[in-house]
Amino acid sequence: MAAAPHPQPSFTPRRRWSVGLNLALRTLFVVMVLTLLNQLAGVFFHRQYLSRATRVELSERTRHVIASVTNDVHITIYYDREDEFYPTVAALLREYQALNPRLHVETVDYVRDAGRALEIKREFDLPESSKDDEKNFVIFKSGPESRFVPGSFLTDTTIGRDRETGELVRRATAFKGETAFTAMLLWVSHPKPLKAYVLQGHGEHNIDGSDEITGYLGFKSLLQQNAIRVEPLSLTGTNAIPADCALLVIPGPRSPIPDLELKKIGQYLDDGGRLFALFNSFTTEADSGLEALLAKQWHVVVTDSVVIDPAHAINSLKMAPGRDVTIAAFSEHPVVRGLLNYQLNLLAPRALGEKREPRRAAPDPVSVQTLFATEPTARLVNNPRIPPQSFVLAVAVEQQLAPGIIAPRGRTRMVIVGDSFFLANEHLNKFPANRDFAYYAVNWLLDRPQFTEGIGPKPFTEFRVVLTEQQMVKLRWLLLGALPGGILLFGALVWWRRRK
Repeated sequence: MAAAPHPQPSFTPRRRWSVGLNLALRTLFVVMVLTLLNQLAGVFFHRQYLSRATRVELSERTRHVIASVTNDVHITIYYDREDEFYPTVAALLREYQALNPRLHVETVDYVRDAGRALEIKREFDLPESSKDDEKNFVIFKSGPESRFVPGSFLTDTTIGRDRETGELVRRATAFKGETAFTAMLLWVSHPKPLKAYVLQGHGEHNIDGSDEITGYLGFKSLLQQNAIRVEPLSLTGTNAIPADCALLVIPGPRSPIPDLELKKIGQYLDDGGRLFALFNSFTTEADSGLEALLAKQWHVVVTDSVVIDPAHAINSLKMAPGRDVTIAAFSEHPVVRGLLNYQLNLLAPRALGEKREPRRAAPDPVSVQTLFATEPTARLVNNPRIPPQSFVLAVAVEQQLAPGIIAPRGRTRMVIVGDSFFLANEHLNKFPANRDFAYYAVNWLLDRPQFTEGIGPKPFTEFRVVLTEQQMVKLRWLLLGALPGGILLFGALVWWRRRK
């Protein structure tokens, strides 16, 4: 009987080596492609959101602030990860980190990482609290400079009744994280913040006042959010405007300013100072003296005419029903360019004008530009014979220095508004455009064009699903019966088919 033929091997050694080498090269090629894609994604990344609810969009002002950071900033999210707002805080700070690699974000869960939490608490001297919502903090540190913001500050809340139980509950209405985080970033990345001095002693608004109508505590907080230190200023006696004064604020003086103090203010402006001057209708009978200074040297006329516009009033204050004026038309000046889709609200403002000397031989170096004016339906309270028309309520003044001339403080800049109550606490909180105008004006005065975009609270969107009992039964059967049953049936069909 003939011997059975010896079976030939499926693969020769040469073919096996060829297949192995081919597999290795393919694997190496795939790894190289993935590595290259990863590197490219790190440089040219694009984040795609699957829903609008998860989208985090930073304002242009925040983007400019982040881009201006040149030193390393360490951000610590000292939070309970189970807190309902932790994902919102973490997602927002990840957006900050994605825009600048010098921002380093770390999360410390004080519930699950007690050792690290204790180190952080001692390092930054975090305050003790027995309330759960007051134990969370976000800490910013750059070099020796550090600041933190409490988690309870990041949300605006309101108290209402629960629809089902009828009990009073606290609900979050808006998230202020971007406002707070950008302010903290400014503070730690600019260790020597600018100083603003607020003139006091002539019936001005109290910069530390909490009164809703007259207090300016909200405006002070706004300046601090822009990395500006705020101090009151008295010019009595030998007191002068300090050399480190980057911005002088005169918020609605109600009594005359002595000539000696006006002279100091005039010298400050001649030297290239920056002035934010606000007037109100309570001083129309006795001017503060600042009106004459502005008219003589800077061509701005602050009239004693009080403007009202009942057709565009929303009765914003109980103390003066029908005397508020709503502004929706603005010029193209950088101070108001970002307000084109908003509405300012002022209280019985004074009209402004411009005064020019006729036939000047040389070009005037002082530029006066209108910021905003009323609608044509506005009229004057103390002069009803003048027909309704548009009245200027705010102007910006800038001095152009001649070639070779250097002023001690730079170029003079001023923002002058015919109302001071629109930046008081109630108006500042009630009308977001008023707050944004203050942001823009202050940063333009300080010559910080990269910060001329305002930041406001981001409202929360609440969704409520209401189902009847019958719909709940159907949904329960769908989730607990139909879906699992469908998967089991599909698996059984696959098993039966393979079995054949």
